[in-house]
Amino acid sequence: MRSDRADLLQAVKDILPSIQEEALERDANVAFPHASFARLTELGLLTATLPEHLGGRAFGYGEAGADALLQLFMLLGEGSLAVARLYEAHVNALQLILRYGAGPLAAQAARDAAENHIFALWVTDPPGKELRLERDGNGFVLSGIKDFCSGAGTASRALITAADATGTRMLAVRLEPESRVLPSRIKLGGMRAAVTGSVDFSGMAVAECDLIGKAGDYLKEPVFSAGAWRGSAAALGGLAALLNLHRDGIRQRHREHDPHQQTRFGQAVIAYETSRLWMVQAARLACLEEDRPEAIVAYVNLARLAVEASCLEALQLAQRSLGLFGFIAGSKAELLYRDLATYLRQPAPDETLTKAASYYFATGLAWR
Repeated sequence: MRSDRADLLQAVKDILPSIQEEALERDANVAFPHASFARLTELGLLTATLPEHLGGRAFGYGEAGADALLQLFMLLGEGSLAVARLYEAHVNALQLILRYGAGPLAAQAARDAAENHIFALWVTDPPGKELRLERDGNGFVLSGIKDFCSGAGTASRALITAADATGTRMLAVRLEPESRVLPSRIKLGGMRAAVTGSVDFSGMAVAECDLIGKAGDYLKEPVFSAGAWRGSAAALGGLAALLNLHRDGIRQRHREHDPHQQTRFGQAVIAYETSRLWMVQAARLACLEEDRPEAIVAYVNLARLAVEASCLEALQLAQRSLGLFGFIAGSKAELLYRDLATYLRQPAPDETLTKAASYYFATGLAWR
């Protein structure tokens, strides 16, 4: 299995140039990266994170699997943060279905992934239009909208959350291409190729068997918070791409011997390696779940913030070094500046830090 994973990671590395080229085109057109996902599908990535008994390669299972999944997200983030974001949602949705769903639902999700269905994860409600689940005869019916839906119009399977009388429920839904997508009220400056829009689920019928777990399962720890490590791993891949652009831009201008340029680049490398070390441990803690939930969440939250700080520092350093050349519209650097800055805007960073700090105030440096 280890060599099988290594071969797959090498195959992903080999297609990074094509993913990066499509990223520029799709950003300009605000279009889904179909060619990149076709390549990922051909490599078997839509099922790679499933356990072996469901036809997967067990990325994310065991220490070696955790390391492999970290490398995979870093590679995808290096290729295109939009592709990495879409793939992370696919992986997240599958893992939640397998964890909380009944056996038949998990088996169906695995079959759907094997049949090249792309899963989405849509959980954000617009103010005043909360998605609700109401009993309707022998089944249920939905009413309401989801916002910030990455992959809207392309994803053919989605894990969504909806409120009912018992609380917040997870459910799996099937979608036809371009169905239920609203004219987008959301226009982001970056991550355009993730095609983030709104989806109207009003009137959609849902069967009992499509409900996943119990009310409140979506917010259970450590999975709810610790799952953020995957997004941070993708951001770390974006940071690797930024370092490469930083270095190449300086070389092209023949300024690699300038001590100021060397200093800035060296500081960026320190930031990258610091975050990489955080992420190795965060991935293992989150995937293995061998520590207490609060310990896992606290460490992953700090790792997430370490990656954010490193990326912001490296962005500033690269922008100073490359100057206006990095802001030329349609260039790889300008796209990465926008995508990385947008991708880093994860919710509640201050609350995340204070909660993690409170934990370590009480326990000390417990991971040593």
